[in-house]
Amino acid sequence: MADMESFRQAVIAWAAGGPEAPARELAARLSVRTAVLLEGPSDAAAVGALAAARGRDLAAKGVCVLPMGGAMSVGRFAGLLGPPGLDLRLTGLCDEKERRFYEAGLERAGAAEGKFYVCTADLEDELIRALGVTRVAELVRAEGDVRALQTFLRQPAQQGRPAEQQLRRFLGTKKGRKIHYGRVLVEALGPDRIPAPLADLFADL
Repeated sequence: MADMESFRQAVIAWAAGGPEAPARELAARLSVRTAVLLEGPSDAAAVGALAAARGRDLAAKGVCVLPMGGAMSVGRFAGLLGPPGLDLRLTGLCDEKERRFYEAGLERAGAAEGKFYVCTADLEDELIRALGVTRVAELVRAEGDVRALQTFLRQPAQQGRPAEQQLRRFLGTKKGRKIHYGRVLVEALGPDRIPAPLADLFADL
């Protein structure tokens, strides 16, 4: 049975040079109307966690959450999914430093109306600031990573850095950790503490 994951994988294969037909057929069968383009899987984990927390079945509403494997891929995916390709509505999140790539990629694809919500540094930074350093440290302890964090904080490169930056860097030091904490941090947020870029994205879906 076709599902949104099948469509997601078909699009990724298409972007890598595979056939167009499977993605186009699945888009029609699943009534896909919106693609949420995200830089990587940790962002997708956070979006998925917030959707679950809010009881929103994005796939049932024709929304595909799609990690692109890097900001530099936005032009390619916008071309496949926007007006030149499947003509889906495009939205998503981007980091401030990557904004120009998104704007240029959307313009080249004729999808300049696509709306992307900008994180100051990245989504992890937004989540850490929303929760606060103390709460994030508590979550790291609860997840059994406190010893790894303590070892990391003793590194010379971390001395004198703001605690928010230390935690953000820590989340990226082990494969899979950012994905895991993308879910953990979102699940710990109160409804009034959702970072603005993420809240605005959901308001637009």
